[in-house]
Amino acid sequence: MEIKAATVKKLRDNTGAGMMDCKKALVKAEGDFDVATKLLQEMGLAAVAKRADRATENGRIFTKITKEKAVLVEISCETDFVAKNEDFKKLGEEMCDVIIAKNYFQINDELNSMLVGLIATIKENMALKNVLVFDLSDSEFATTYIHGAGEKGVLVEFKADSAKAFENEAVSDFCSDCALHVAAFTPQFLNSSSVDPKQVADLKEIFTKQALAMGKPEKIVPNIVKGMVAKHFKEICFLDQAFVKDDKLSVSQKMKEVAKSAGCNLEITGFQMYSTGA
Repeated sequence: MEIKAATVKKLRDNTGAGMMDCKKALVKAEGDFDVATKLLQEMGLAAVAKRADRATENGRIFTKITKEKAVLVEISCETDFVAKNEDFKKLGEEMCDVIIAKNYFQINDELNSMLVGLIATIKENMALKNVLVFDLSDSEFATTYIHGAGEKGVLVEFKADSAKAFENEAVSDFCSDCALHVAAFTPQFLNSSSVDPKQVADLKEIFTKQALAMGKPEKIVPNIVKGMVAKHFKEICFLDQAFVKDDKLSVSQKMKEVAKSAGCNLEITGFQMYSTGA
């Protein structure tokens, strides 16, 4: 039977499938548009299953901030070419919108299903790897930083006396710089108190052995270890690291300086960074 080009185009527009696949589906469905649509969906799901074991070492980080929420999403794919694809970018942006609109806070079936159609169209495996949501109160604020073409993405959450504090230029600049800081120095923890106690114990044990191996007197080893642990925290803890825009001050010291100048209380309450291929 004859399949009109206009029908093929309509099916392509509705499904995103290739022209030849649309024509084959219409021929197999004997021109029935709904049946052809279902056939393409089945073909797409089959294609997704075939690609499920392919490595996804590229991708893109997406972020969106509203007054009430801040979202960070990581979607992985096989190639850098697809990570720069406009449809791929549109999908990530739409996923952020859905997460906010439906109050999602973790990966679920609906979010995963959003990938299926694009996988079938682009013919490359993809995966939703990470979703982070910060709920923001009136006195909370979030900043974001996306590096390059989305290879790295950061969210930082702050709390102040009131929302008005974040209207201060110095405070606003500091918050933006903190997101840049996380991308540059990749802290593992917010502060020393958030480090796993077992990890701290392991560090002390390692540093104790190192100090003794250097022939240090046992009575001064505890103080040496204390100093070594503090130095390590300055490398891995966000608030203890030297601030990206002023390395003479730690992040916490810079924050106190900015808060004092703005006449407010300010604290960093959370942060997260995702990197593609990590």
